[in-house]
Amino acid sequence: MSAPDGAPAGGSVDDEPLPAEKPAVGKPTAKASGPPPAAPVTADAAPPASAPLPAAAGRTAPFEVWASRLTAALPHTWRRMPFTITVVAVTLLVGLVGRTIWRPLWQEGWFPQVAYGVPALQEGRLWTLFTGWFFAITPGQYVSGLLLFAIVVGACEIRMGTKVVAVTALAGEIGGVLLASLLVWALSHTSWPWAVHLATVRDAGFTTGALTVLAVTTAALRSPWRLRIRALLGFYVLVAFLFEGTLSDVAHLIAVGVGFVVGQRLFGVEPGFGPRTRRETRLLAFAGLVAIALTELVVLLFPGRGPFGETAGRATSLLDVLVDVVIVGIVANALRLGKRWAWWVTVVLGVLNALVAVAAVVILLVGGVVTDEAITLGTGVLWIAVLVVLLFNRRAFRVPIRRRVPGGVAASEGDALERARTLLTSVGGSTMSWMTLWPEMRFYFLRDGRGYVGYQRHAGIALALADPVAPQGTIAAAVSEFTEDAERGGLTPCLFSVTDTAAEAARAAGWRTVQIAEDTLVDLPGIAFKGKKWQDIRTALNKAKREGIEFRVVTLAEESFAVLAQVRAISEEWVGDKGLPEMGFTLGGVDEALDPAVKVGLAIDAGGSVHGVTSWMPVYAEGGRIRGWTLDVMRRRTDGFRSAMEFMIASACLAFAKDGYEFISLSGAPLARGDDQAELDRTDRLLDKLGGALEPFYGFRSLHAFKAKFSPRYEPVHLAFRDEADLPRIGIALTRAYLPDATPRQLIAAGFSGGGKEPARH
Repeated sequence: MSAPDGAPAGGSVDDEPLPAEKPAVGKPTAKASGPPPAAPVTADAAPPASAPLPAAAGRTAPFEVWASRLTAALPHTWRRMPFTITVVAVTLLVGLVGRTIWRPLWQEGWFPQVAYGVPALQEGRLWTLFTGWFFAITPGQYVSGLLLFAIVVGACEIRMGTKVVAVTALAGEIGGVLLASLLVWALSHTSWPWAVHLATVRDAGFTTGALTVLAVTTAALRSPWRLRIRALLGFYVLVAFLFEGTLSDVAHLIAVGVGFVVGQRLFGVEPGFGPRTRRETRLLAFAGLVAIALTELVVLLFPGRGPFGETAGRATSLLDVLVDVVIVGIVANALRLGKRWAWWVTVVLGVLNALVAVAAVVILLVGGVVTDEAITLGTGVLWIAVLVVLLFNRRAFRVPIRRRVPGGVAASEGDALERARTLLTSVGGSTMSWMTLWPEMRFYFLRDGRGYVGYQRHAGIALALADPVAPQGTIAAAVSEFTEDAERGGLTPCLFSVTDTAAEAARAAGWRTVQIAEDTLVDLPGIAFKGKKWQDIRTALNKAKREGIEFRVVTLAEESFAVLAQVRAISEEWVGDKGLPEMGFTLGGVDEALDPAVKVGLAIDAGGSVHGVTSWMPVYAEGGRIRGWTLDVMRRRTDGFRSAMEFMIASACLAFAKDGYEFISLSGAPLARGDDQAELDRTDRLLDKLGGALEPFYGFRSLHAFKAKFSPRYEPVHLAFRDEADLPRIGIALTRAYLPDATPRQLIAAGFSGGGKEPARH
């Protein structure tokens, strides 16, 4: 709903002194610190002039602060990941004693005594499978490997427990290196140059155990992160093996592959390894195609020597590779959207690359020569992996060239708006459902014809507003159906401003939800504004009576031109004061208030001057009965009656109660709530900051505080989304929905000035 113009953010709206307000119900009051009021601090109690003053806030020496925090955190960290800390400490100690932190290990005379590999096995030095863990070939590898171990294994130990991680790391490191060494030893008896060379190499490091732990831990993760981390890890070890092919790369490939299988069998929380939704499939194909293009670029810039030969000296120029990257990027983005044409293009490219790789193998086997055989064979393997994903999940790529929810229609198309209105009045809806009938909305009508979902389409997001309008007990089915068709149309579904019912249905389907607002409801039966908590409201009613201000409930479209002109002038004055265009989506204006089904409350004096305007949208119950009203527009004239907002809302409560309605909703101020900030997670904090950025312009939070004067009961309002990675685009979609007419210049200016402006009056 629109923020009011002129309503104070808190305290009395009258000039008269009022008794202090009681603390909000359920909110604990903070106790004052320091001496009690009965014992004031006197001059005698002040510290002597020579006494050292306490350090000013923020002036404490940074080193002391950092050191004290680190010292305090050490016992807690040790309890949570003792294995990781022990290994890191021992590795650092060995590196200091052996000086390998700053000197390459291969320069030391005792290097053959601690490094593992085929030569160590041939010499019977089995202990190198253990000692090689605590060293690295170069100082750079030492530092990077130690950081990798500390971060990856530490996080996994917190997740999986010390015993599981310790056993996995030891088995992965020793088993991976041993199997890799035995495999290379066996292959060295062939004429394969890569294997023959690798059989003479000694290596050291502790990354194999860390990657094994990560591979096993992925089985305990939920979608979509389970597949994403597996895909990233699998791609890394495969590309490193194909284009670098060191002994560690062979060990990584073996250990990660075994870790995936063993982890899934012992700790898997979801069945299988493949993608579970269309969106996961599309993102996997997108990532695979982008990875192939970037691999081609990286290999060109940083050549190496893999199992298929050296990648240096290839004939392709940097410009050719950059052009390929751009083209592949375009196709990959279309794959991410599920485009049918992109699927065909990728399949054709994949088949061609696979055939070229097969032909290269045949030529090499018969003794021929192949140009850039290392690149041809390596990328051929990657293309085959992408082909497998595409061919086994082809149903995920059926989106036509233009993205849209199949069956979705605009409010202006045919009888869509009238059909939606009929459904809403027959099956009922939430306090915000009437907003789905506004002209900017689109409608997805359910297949059974018994309901619909109102949504807008921005930045690839199908942004559904309020709960699905559907019969009781079918909300979950409606959410599932809308999700399926939105994804089939290449859009990412999102539910905005939904109640607990729809949020629970989304969570049951694996979505994430965060509270973005609180719906403020005032129950009307028996309301009388008696008692101390209603002092502000009674003051406003009495003052309006003294000044000759009366309240009228009207149909705005039937009012005289003079009244309508004043209402528009009040609204335009409010919008002009903001520096941004009038907001939309869940915030209506005069045009929405002109709907004959919407009731409009006016504060008018004896001379016919309009001092304030409110609009009330119907809230339907099943069967066509109106059970309550939701406040939308609330604006007042800046030079008019100061307490107009309190007066109009209180008068509407009395009028609606007299007519037998159950409640009014003062609506939820977007991105405003009264929760304890300490309980917010990262997504909540992001939305909280967004609400703070818009506060100087639209005053959502002070509006939320203003509504508390009416002692409402609160019901949470949620945002539901499939994946945290969608949040940036959801933010763009919400910006376009709320500010469809804002120019980039206005948005940039708002971003730079928002922090410094005084809060707008409400």
